[in-house]
Order: sequence, then C-alpha cells, then structure tokens
Amino acid sequence: MKFLARSLGLLLIAAGFIGLVIDGTRSIVNNAVSFASIGKVAGTLFPSGMAGLEGSIAQRGYPWLWDPIATYILQMPASVTGFLVGALLMWLGQKPLEPIGYLAGR
Repeated sequence: MKFLARSLGLLLIAAGFIGLVIDGTRSIVNNAVSFASIGKVAGTLFPSGMAGLEGSIAQRGYPWLWDPIATYILQMPASVTGFLVGALLMWLGQKPLEPIGYLAGR
C-alpha cells in the first residue's frame, strides 16, 4: 500500500510540475497570471462527466455539498493542488526510518 501511495504521489508531483510549466507559459503569453483550475482540467479530460457531476450531486439531495464545497474545490489551481496532494501521498507512503545505533539489551 505504501508503494502505491509513493507511486501515485510521484506521478501527481510530476503532473503538478508540468502543470506549473504550462501555467507559467500561458501567463507569460497572456501578460497576466493565470492558472488552470481543477474544473477546467477535469472538463477537458472528461467532457461529459463534469456536466453530470452537478446534476448527480443535486439530485441525490446534497445541494449544500455542491454550492459551497465542490465549486470551491473545482476553482483551485490544478497544478498546485496536484503537487500538494502528491507531496502528502509521498509523506504518507515513506519508508520507516532506520534506528541509529544499537539497542542496549541484556
């Protein structure tokens, strides 16, 4: 399980770095700071899935979940979020530290 967390974390850190490079290039070209949001990236990857996401959350009786929480999460920068989630997964999946020295036992 730790291997899976480290692998996914490394992929998310790499994707976050690539996203920062793309966002930086877009910011230089547009002469203004701009970040791709999670909603924009998810809409590009899953075009029909984002339209159904709002409907499924609202139809199941959770409109309080969509308006303040999900819309805020979908507006976060995708590259920074990917990097932070990847760093968290790398930290959670780290190998235990080796003890220094020898245990004094009889």
